[in-house]
Amino acid sequence: MITYNNNIFNIETKNSSYVFTNENCLQNIYWGDKIYGEDLTYLIKDREHSSFDHNINLERDEYSFWTGYSFLESCLKISYPHTRKLDMKFIDYALEKVNKDLERLSFRYKNSYSGLYVTLVYEVYAEYDIISRYAEIYNEGEEVVIENLKSASVCVPKLDKYRVKYLTGKWAAESQINDQYLTTGAFALQSRSGNTGPHFNPSFALDDGTATEKSGEVWFGLLGYSNNWQITFERTIYNNVKITGGISNFDFAYTLKTAETIKTPTMTLGYSSGGFGEMSRKLHAFEAAHIFPKRGLGRVLYNSWEATYFDVRIDSQKALAERAAGIGVELFVIDDGWFGERHNDRAGLGDWLVNKEKFPNGLSELIDYVKSLGMDFGIWVEPEAVNPDSDLYRAHPDWIYRFKDQEPLQARNQYTLNISKREVKEFIIDFMSKLLSENKDITFIKWDMNKTLTDVSQGDTAKDKELWFRHAQALYEIWAVLRDKFPHVEFEVCSGGGARIDLGILQYADQCWPSDNTDAYERLFIQEGFSYFYAPRIMTAWVTDASSNNERKFERPYSYRFHSSMMGVLGIGANITKFSEEVLEEFRKYIAIYKEIRETVQYGKQYRLSSVRDSSLHAVEYISQDQKEIIVFAFRQGYQFGGEMPNLLLSGLNPDALYQIDGFDKPIHGSTLMKVGIETSLSGDFDSQFLKITRVD
Repeated sequence: MITYNNNIFNIETKNSSYVFTNENCLQNIYWGDKIYGEDLTYLIKDREHSSFDHNINLERDEYSFWTGYSFLESCLKISYPHTRKLDMKFIDYALEKVNKDLERLSFRYKNSYSGLYVTLVYEVYAEYDIISRYAEIYNEGEEVVIENLKSASVCVPKLDKYRVKYLTGKWAAESQINDQYLTTGAFALQSRSGNTGPHFNPSFALDDGTATEKSGEVWFGLLGYSNNWQITFERTIYNNVKITGGISNFDFAYTLKTAETIKTPTMTLGYSSGGFGEMSRKLHAFEAAHIFPKRGLGRVLYNSWEATYFDVRIDSQKALAERAAGIGVELFVIDDGWFGERHNDRAGLGDWLVNKEKFPNGLSELIDYVKSLGMDFGIWVEPEAVNPDSDLYRAHPDWIYRFKDQEPLQARNQYTLNISKREVKEFIIDFMSKLLSENKDITFIKWDMNKTLTDVSQGDTAKDKELWFRHAQALYEIWAVLRDKFPHVEFEVCSGGGARIDLGILQYADQCWPSDNTDAYERLFIQEGFSYFYAPRIMTAWVTDASSNNERKFERPYSYRFHSSMMGVLGIGANITKFSEEVLEEFRKYIAIYKEIRETVQYGKQYRLSSVRDSSLHAVEYISQDQKEIIVFAFRQGYQFGGEMPNLLLSGLNPDALYQIDGFDKPIHGSTLMKVGIETSLSGDFDSQFLKITRVD
């Protein structure tokens, strides 16, 4: 519910209040547990320190227009030929009840000396304690250059300490949890690679340093943008903390033409009084209801990459498909190497015609065979890149990003296509449409992107800085067209592992590939970090022979590998044609178990019972939507003689209800399971345990 009284706007969600005033500027007064926001009129007053800091209120504004005298990170900065100063005047506000789940509050401003309008939008999802923020800039005057474009700024209450939890990473080690305590000054998370990036994810959680998984106040946010982004935390000398997020200032400028509108990415913000666990559950539920495409249960898939690499041929794929169907796989996916002269990563990328040597009868022979085995069919593509050794590049060398008369950087022997060009965007839509129209039984696309954006130019330096933004917009447009034309096809987003995971692309993707690292132990760290901000139902996890490329690496037991991969959307990536019938039977058993529990894992509430980062026992619990089924995965990494494992304490149960644990003689009360817990049977290195618990009515 949104109310306006005595110059105070109070956004009231299920458990929180977000209160600000329109006195002089949109200025935050309070954000936290639910209160009577209209009481806070006594906090509306001018705050000054000296002539050097004459307007401290600006440290808490909701959207910073660059005026020439605002010294913190600005949200909107422009340049006309005659001036760079903005003089935005408030026009009006509007309140709209969009539907039962969504209210929208918008504020409209106009520049006093030009036809530049700005609309600030708050979208309120009260059930989840979520507020989404974005801005729309419309120009009905002369052209203006936008030099800085952010989605929003937001302030948290004054605390003794400020700790920011965020995700860092690199290839094969994405989504690692980090802590940073804010001191006076600015701290920024960002990507400059033309992608969401693996090094930082556009998400954060802020607390006073005392919040835990189960308790404490947490303020959190995610930015939905799949290109260069920036989130800046500024702690001022007056102990105000202002968080500003949006498009990165790095190499950015955008010329807004007359009668043109530009919309910022959406920044999703929320509050939890129940620690990081409650934060995650709010986000998971919100994402499922309002971000992710609507779909059923994630299918158990097999991917042929680690079995055949580029040598994708009809006979070998049929052999893999037969084995995959026999162990219960539902979706068979062929990876890189099915097209053009694609025998390695040095040639063929961009030539999206089926290789006749590998598939003499086209893809239909394999698709029909896979379908006859009772499985669906999927395929890998990487549409945004091209090899220099390809027919596409030889025909269209002007389609890539490059500075005039200079050789662009190659990575993985490829260039990046300039998809902001109309003809390039149409080429991708056309070849993807042809692929999916001629092969109507393709129901899954794994969309990869293995080249960061470099040499971002098309020879016109005056427009080059717009290309980053235009690339992201073109990507979304391509996905939107394909989703609309082929609604039966599910899409998985992948980028050299987990370099493209954000709420922007996840509006179009059914699932995502969080890392190329498939080692079951190392995946626990990646998956734990991922779960802080993103729901398990979109996270693909494969069971593979992770040691196949590293002779010194210890191979985890199959039970451990399956338990690790069953905590998301289960996939198989090993060369199963080499496995004995005994091993295949073990795969068959675990896949059958997963199918029984996957609805709870994918759509239930997740509880991180103990962290792989700081406990000898790592455990994750899932509770079904009807609260009748509880699934627990527990892991032990290293054995120490005489070392005792802590009891497994469950969460989220009804204290007075009885719960039957499979294998136990009698049911146990929820209060006992949460306060005393149960002993695990974990006894050795890389041991794991799966528990299925049922509430007794």
